[in-house]
Amino acid sequence: MTTIALFGAGGKMGVRLAKNLVGSAYEVRHVEPGAAGRQRLKDQTGLDCVAAEVALKGADVVILAVPDTLIGRLAAEIAPQLPAGTMVMTLDAAAPFAGHLPVRPDLVYFVAHPCHPSIFSPEVHVAGAPDYFGGVTAPQSVVSALMQGPDAAFDLGEAIAKTIYAPILRSYRVTVEQMALLEPGLSETVGATLLDVMREAMDEVVARGVPADCARDFLLGHMTILSAVIFKQIPGQFSDACNKAITFGKPRLMRDDWKQVFDREEIAESIRRIT
Repeated sequence: MTTIALFGAGGKMGVRLAKNLVGSAYEVRHVEPGAAGRQRLKDQTGLDCVAAEVALKGADVVILAVPDTLIGRLAAEIAPQLPAGTMVMTLDAAAPFAGHLPVRPDLVYFVAHPCHPSIFSPEVHVAGAPDYFGGVTAPQSVVSALMQGPDAAFDLGEAIAKTIYAPILRSYRVTVEQMALLEPGLSETVGATLLDVMREAMDEVVARGVPADCARDFLLGHMTILSAVIFKQIPGQFSDACNKAITFGKPRLMRDDWKQVFDREEIAESIRRIT
């Protein structure tokens, strides 16, 4: 049986992973330094934690479910205790892309990140228990990257990724650089930023006199149908008026060189700020 040492098991993400690993094909040892985190894990899963050195002894895989800013320091602390062939898995490409993992060519470095459920997934909106994040009831896709190690190691990393992020819709293999293009590039620098601007626009409309509930219903409703058409979830096309609004609105809102946010230097600088 593959043995996993889960670091950060009492954190928000760690608890999610711990829940999905219960009853899996893996033996899991949980590590959490904070008393509050250990209690959270106990309350939500009934699981106890062990000391780091106990968790690492004989572990085949080490999952670092900790913030990006702690990855480098934690990885450096545990690396001397890891025998050759051990897989170190991170849940985000930022720290690996930035070079924060120790120089250990004999270790396997693997990155796995969830796509989160699609806004069009009906399971997201389960009455009483919506699953916006994923990992509970709504299927989501997952992206994985084998940063270093034998190609055969990918199968183990992907299998663990499918377990911790289940239920899974699709699984994709990418490189670490491609994952960095997806996040922070596509999902945060572009997606989250534009959504934040949309929220500001809604607030501005409210400030100009439109009732708040009316503005919210109007925007979110239009986001649904506009997204369905733009992302080809349904066949359809925009009206001439909408197309003209896009044609004239885009240069008013977006710089001509905005796609440079995907240049490697821009992605690297964004990750430097994150980590």
